[in-house]
Amino acid sequence: MKIDKLARTMMLAMAGSLFAGLAASAQTPPPATLSAVPPQGARVWFYRDLDPYESLAEPYIRIDGAVIGASVPGAAFYRDLPPGRHRLSVDSYVDDKYQAIDVDAALGRELYVRVVPNNNFVEGGGEHAGGYHRNSYVLWLYPPEVARAAIARSHVAAASPR
Repeated sequence: MKIDKLARTMMLAMAGSLFAGLAASAQTPPPATLSAVPPQGARVWFYRDLDPYESLAEPYIRIDGAVIGASVPGAAFYRDLPPGRHRLSVDSYVDDKYQAIDVDAALGRELYVRVVPNNNFVEGGGEHAGGYHRNSYVLWLYPPEVARAAIARSHVAAASPR
């Protein structure tokens, strides 16, 4: 009986340390992570909120057709771009007109793109069990004041230089 109580206490302590680690990773990233936009180009941020009711799938993010990373729930990353027009897209089960957007990258400009799951688009199947669900995503441009606050709550992944 005492062993059961000890085992439960240890499991609760381990769970508490896990949650403490997750909370620490959700804090504002250090300033070195959010370095200045390079003077010869622009920067585009991709971020996705962590929602317990959304899919945990990690679709590829593309710039001009080339894979530059994956969208992870609760995470953000950036890519520095040369000036000019670029096509940003996210892989999705459904072809949607908002799964790809064209942006103009100007010198010194930062763009903020939120990856939004469109979870109820394709689903069906059994009434009480089984069934299926297909992951589908769209991209939305967000204003800096809204996006920066969301990114500050996210885990910032390593920058991916081009």
